[in-house]
Amino acid sequence: MDLSVYSVRTDLALEAHDLASSSGQLIPGVHRSVENLEGIKISTIDITSEEGSRSVGKLPGHYITIEVPELRVKDSDLQDRVAMVMAKQFEAFLAKLNIAPMAKVLVIGLGNWNVTPDALGPIVVENMLVTRHYFELMPDQVSPGYRPVSAVAPGVLGITGIETGEIVQGIVEKSKPDLVIAIDALASRSLERVNTTIQIADTGIHPGSGIGNKRKGLTLDTLGVPVIAIGVPTVVYASTIVNNAFDMMHNHFRKQTSNTGQILGLLDNMQENERLELVREVLNPLGHDLLVTPKEIDQFIEDIANIIASGLNAALHEAVDSDNVSAYTH
Repeated sequence: MDLSVYSVRTDLALEAHDLASSSGQLIPGVHRSVENLEGIKISTIDITSEEGSRSVGKLPGHYITIEVPELRVKDSDLQDRVAMVMAKQFEAFLAKLNIAPMAKVLVIGLGNWNVTPDALGPIVVENMLVTRHYFELMPDQVSPGYRPVSAVAPGVLGITGIETGEIVQGIVEKSKPDLVIAIDALASRSLERVNTTIQIADTGIHPGSGIGNKRKGLTLDTLGVPVIAIGVPTVVYASTIVNNAFDMMHNHFRKQTSNTGQILGLLDNMQENERLELVREVLNPLGHDLLVTPKEIDQFIEDIANIIASGLNAALHEAVDSDNVSAYTH
């Protein structure tokens, strides 16, 4: 049986790497490094070969994941620090892609603004420091340290009746940016990472991929310009939660007894993919493999969107003070 269709659904390269390397063996063509900055964990994953790409299930490219578990506690100082860290990481991405200080940038906020867990992109767009119109209408009055930045939230297919990729492609053809930044909500295999993790990747993005929708990708190949994707996991599947609960029960009982098979029965010896298949066989016919998000999602999504917008504003405009990035969001 091909169990690949039952694999744990995640958009995070970090989680995909952890799953692929669970046996403890190094994956050829995949390099990972980790840095800790006082509660902010930065993981860098470089996938440099097709073999590594197949093993991890992610496109070859450069992935940075910023994990901050304490973001669940509303701490404005921590949020400012995370925004500053993100700004520095994003500046490194710009340098890697040889994006010039005056290069034109288009920010795309993907997602449905009417659905809170999917509203990350549109909220970020609301808080972006957009300047392209000043360069078009009054270029002689623009202060030094700013670049042309435009931003748009194109909506989703169910609202517009038009594929998001087609809308973005039309905007790119007319406005001719040098770089596209696409922001979208993602799916994770871990509740702990929901709304506390930011992923930056230079591989582009496929709108709706986090919930299983296959849409035309926003990539260098489709748009003709480099695309940096920024994502935050805002949902997990119910089947993933149930599967994780089995793991937690197994670990709990193992602390009490060495004979966990008497308690968990056949589940004790099942591989993760086999157990996940069983869970979905139970939930899917009932329509219960739901997408789950925390009850505090309203506040979480606003906070993480402001962090991303603040970090982007500081990274894109040299005139923005990176030590006080939050002052530049609306």
